Amino acid sequence: WITGVAALLLLAGCGTQRTQEPPVRKPAEVKAEIVRLLPASTTDRQGWATDIYAAFAAQSIYPSTQNLCSVLAVTEQESTFQVDPAVPGLGKIAREEIDRRAEKAHIPGLLVSGALKVKSPNGKSYSDRLNAARSEKELSAIFDEFIGMVPMGKTLFGGLNPVHTGGPMQVSIDFAEQQSRGYPYPVKGSIRQEVFTRRGGMYFGIAHLLGYPVSYTEPLYRFADFNAGWYASRNAAFQNAVSRASGIPLTLDGDLVRYDSIMPGTTELAVRSLGKQLGMRNMTIRNQLEEGKSLKFEETELYQRVFALADQAEGRPLPRAVLPGIELKSPKITRKLTTAWFANRVDGRYQRCMVRAGK
Repeated sequence: WITGVAALLLLAGCGTQRTQEPPVRKPAEVKAEIVRLLPASTTDRQGWATDIYAAFAAQSIYPSTQNLCSVLAVTEQESTFQVDPAVPGLGKIAREEIDRRAEKAHIPGLLVSGALKVKSPNGKSYSDRLNAARSEKELSAIFDEFIGMVPMGKTLFGGLNPVHTGGPMQVSIDFAEQQSRGYPYPVKGSIRQEVFTRRGGMYFGIAHLLGYPVSYTEPLYRFADFNAGWYASRNAAFQNAVSRASGIPLTLDGDLVRYDSIMPGTTELAVRSLGKQLGMRNMTIRNQLEEGKSLKFEETELYQRVFALADQAEGRPLPRAVLPGIELKSPKITRKLTTAWFANRVDGRYQRCMVRAGK
């Protein structure tokens, strides 16, 4: 009986340990740690520390050393702590991107060229100003002014803004606009403009990196997700399991379902081929694949049965997180880079930050 009570007490102690809240950290303590951990060449260290701490506090994200180093590593990789870094050859890149988007939207090239020749308030044409732009913030502002000046500018050219990421963490402007509820600062212009400030760029960048729950055991996979989209690493591991169980080769890109179509994509078709073994109908498979944008996907029967099949086929547990096999494509990228390259580069910076922290 005594042994049984002791066992119960031990279990209760373990349970208490698992649910224990992390110790509260004072703002001054967190800011001081950020200042210490910033790369030596960073200017206005106190300003960076203030904006980073404010982003953590506003989003109720715990400022552990691991989380701080994760944010600093991504920021260093993306901008070397420049709020609005210059981009070589930006004007040419921008014009090519505008033309590409115009073609996709079936807007005649002559119409775009003619509109860009309109003189702006400073006497120069918008085309000349775009060509001379040195940073994404400057370029985005010029384009916003342009669509406000030319006839039917918003209707015709609203979707052509060539700048879709910005700020010190190079966060997606679309993501920022979707996550703007709860933004703690007054917005004088637009969320797009806030992304190009240090406070806004860090707030939305930290939201993208840390603002969703994961079961990853290493930050490396968050770094990959920052580049490829939330849960891309978890979903790539699921695709790997589907491929092992079905024998069908799949691109491990983290895209489980075609959200823009009712037609099944390659991953969905491969899962359907396992339907009998899984004991699941096509509609159930589709419905559960659509949970792939949340942590709840890991609780679905589909996720658990696919891994059970794949683990059995391989004779060992397969990884539950895999770096997505995605080649990075952007007008600014001039060499062959991948999500794995990005994640590993950031992870190297993260490891160096943790060494500075004495961890």
